[in-house]
Amino acid sequence: MKMKKWMMRGCAAILLLCLVLTGISVLINRNLPTESSEVASLSDLEKARLAEFIQVRQVVGGKVWPGWDTAVIPTIVYNEAYAFLLGYPDPPSGWIQVPQNSHKGTAWDLVPDELFHGAPYYRQPLPADGSTPQAFTVRVGEQWVTSMTTMEWMEISLADQFRSDLPSFLAPVIPYGLLNTLFIRGSEGYISLLAHESFHAYQGSVAPEKLAAAENGAPVGESGYPWDDASFQAEWQTELDILAEAVQADSDEAMAELARQFLAQRAQRRAAAGLSDDLIRYEEQREWVEGLARYVELELWQQAALDDTYTPVAALQDDGDFSGYATFDKRWNQEVGQIGRMADDVGDGRFYYSGMAQAVMLDHLLPGWKDQVWDADVFLDDLLAEAVE
Repeated sequence: MKMKKWMMRGCAAILLLCLVLTGISVLINRNLPTESSEVASLSDLEKARLAEFIQVRQVVGGKVWPGWDTAVIPTIVYNEAYAFLLGYPDPPSGWIQVPQNSHKGTAWDLVPDELFHGAPYYRQPLPADGSTPQAFTVRVGEQWVTSMTTMEWMEISLADQFRSDLPSFLAPVIPYGLLNTLFIRGSEGYISLLAHESFHAYQGSVAPEKLAAAENGAPVGESGYPWDDASFQAEWQTELDILAEAVQADSDEAMAELARQFLAQRAQRRAAAGLSDDLIRYEEQREWVEGLARYVELELWQQAALDDTYTPVAALQDDGDFSGYATFDKRWNQEVGQIGRMADDVGDGRFYYSGMAQAVMLDHLLPGWKDQVWDADVFLDDLLAEAVE
């Protein structure tokens, strides 16, 4: 009888705690922003993050990818109403979507009474049809440009997406601020996402035909890839598990042996599924496009964390979402853990991870691989096979 009372009191305490936490979450959600704090211009904090991204790419980006640090790559960021263009004096009209080569937008206007890095920057209202530059790369004239939402609008949009996907009774109580922290990972996470899209711009500037071919080939995989086949998923699971083990190998010899296992498992999976040459090329292209960008995204964070002489821009010192890249190890462990959870993912998300893991292995096993990766018919698994022959 005493045990029963103790259990009842414990359940009541847990229930009370849940009700309190739910109430707190509801109150916090009511105060979450629904629009950007500054819509027609960039806030000081958005400018600080952009300034840090530019600086960290220029200072440590060469350790990540030779040539990326010195490449001229302007930046577009956009919120709910405006697209802003930085680092591009006197730009031509609008932007050009890649690979469609369709022109969007209108003339760029100077943002009145505003400077970024001591220079004017530009804006234009987003088109009435709802199109945006998207999170990828676009061209402005002939110049390849990084494209991304502002961090503030990314957080608002992500919360809105969660609300729309959740049952109506759950939507008011979910802690969206915590979800944003988990998905965006603070200002370092946002800066690394800018690096991801910036590398797409670099891919376009160095190998425009290869990037266009990869993007034009995406519909082949989206429509014909055996995403839901259970046997195929099981084969992918083995492949991803090998990759997760390989990037944590404690020696190059152990990594090379795991690379051989990965390549053998990949060949077996493709043969068992009867993948066509087009679908095999689809895999390789997505790994080249998105896997390399994910690699750069993580490597920039790591290099900034490892460089004891690197000092972030002063304007970020008061940003509570920025920890000076000190959380890289946590991010890396999350990424390694995620590798093995992508086998049943529908969409090209698995290729972000399989491509990233191969790039990490190539750093150890094939010095100079980054010079070869631009060739039209060379992909990451080709280079890995070369490394372990």
